[in-house]
Amino acid sequence: MPVEWRLHIVSTPDVLRGKPRIKGTRIPVSLILGYLAAGNTFAEIIAEFPDLEEEQIAACLDYARELAEFEVVAA
Repeated sequence: MPVEWRLHIVSTPDVLRGKPRIKGTRIPVSLILGYLAAGNTFAEIIAEFPDLEEEQIAACLDYARELAEFEVVAA
């Protein structure tokens, strides 16, 4: 399910020292990605964090995908 991660993920210096997090929460994107990497399903993550929605979890994956596409151009 394609998701525009910018609608769900924010980073502000006053919360979690600027780490990317789910908007409206203190749940860092890295935590959700860790759960996914460990093999947890969306349903299992939502059971652990009932305030999350599937679209927010998908946004974490889209955020990670975009970061993985980042290229450094040598000068």
